[in-house]
Amino acid sequence: MSDTLSPAEADEFRARCTAFLEEHATGISLDGQPDPRGSIRMGHAKTFQGALTDAGLAGLTYSSEYGGQSLTKDHERIWREEYGKFPNMTSELTISHGMCVPMLNEYGTHEQKSAYLADAIAARTVWCQMFSEPGAGSDVASLQTKAERDGDVWVINGQKVWTTTAHLCDYGIIIARTDPAVAKHAGISMFIIDMNAPGVEVRPINQIDGGQHFNEIFFTDVEVPAAHLLGDLNNGWNMATAMLMYERVAIGSGSTSGVRHNLTDQLIETATKLGRIDEPVIRDQLMQLYIMETTASLVSMRTRADLQAGKTPGPGGSLGKLIGTLNMNFARDLGMEIYGSAGVAWDGDGGNWARFALTSLQGGIAGGTNEIQRNIIGDRVLGLPRDVDVSKNVPFNELKVGTQRD
Repeated sequence: MSDTLSPAEADEFRARCTAFLEEHATGISLDGQPDPRGSIRMGHAKTFQGALTDAGLAGLTYSSEYGGQSLTKDHERIWREEYGKFPNMTSELTISHGMCVPMLNEYGTHEQKSAYLADAIAARTVWCQMFSEPGAGSDVASLQTKAERDGDVWVINGQKVWTTTAHLCDYGIIIARTDPAVAKHAGISMFIIDMNAPGVEVRPINQIDGGQHFNEIFFTDVEVPAAHLLGDLNNGWNMATAMLMYERVAIGSGSTSGVRHNLTDQLIETATKLGRIDEPVIRDQLMQLYIMETTASLVSMRTRADLQAGKTPGPGGSLGKLIGTLNMNFARDLGMEIYGSAGVAWDGDGGNWARFALTSLQGGIAGGTNEIQRNIIGDRVLGLPRDVDVSKNVPFNELKVGTQRD
């Protein structure tokens, strides 16, 4: 197959995508049911992804040997453009498909990809990412979860926290310390782990918006086959960096393409309904949000173009992630201004916005805080001097981090 599509081929594929989306991308309705753990949304996402697989539209650019379609980047671009015109049905699969599947595809062995990719692409299995710990949030390299080799298995002990949808996942990608005698960045490795393995305990975290989307996970003598090492031994920090780049692209760019301004559209509709659309300050702020969302879309399109060119996501992904968070914060404040006192209620349209306002607080933390994104942009995009790291060459077991205080 040619790397590019002819106009006729592109039109034919676009029509195929549109036909599928008109039938299946009908939006997710909870029918008034509470869904604090996201299980209803996940069910819809898996159903949609299953239909997408049956239609030959899942994993477009992944090899057919591993469950993909072996199609071109043009196919992927067209799909994203068309999907952007419909309700997002797969937000619960953002981590599984936006981060774990790309890592498996890029760094997995033939055996690993043969065993896991097809099911992951089709959402027959769902994956999570396990990086953060109570003593290793922004400084993930200070993680203390350890993996010790014992014959044909690695034995994992420790704790992870803020793991999204872990309770709904079949597998996960985890980083753990495999050599505490070297500098903190140098002694980390990445593994594939079965979330139903003995010794894995998932506990929900109660969130301010009433949800329980995040989890803390405890690992007690969890045995992981040696063949589940993802990438090279003690190269986990570079692997984690690559995965974080995919994460920032997934959060900042989403699963669609094209110029989108969904928050602005929603608030214009609300301001019109509440009779506030003619207020000069409201109109000015709506225009600002429209510009900000359009700019974010253009940044995302550039990032996606790099991916389509075969490039692993770079530090530029932090731009999309940061601007997406700032847009969410701006929309939150503007929405509360438009709704007025109804925006602090828990019923009706105002209640939906109240939940959005509270949920938005996680945007500046998930995938790296805004401060971390600015550091990355300054250091790796703008070339500004790096912060001094006095622990850079100190063996991890000599550092006073986490619970290592004695």
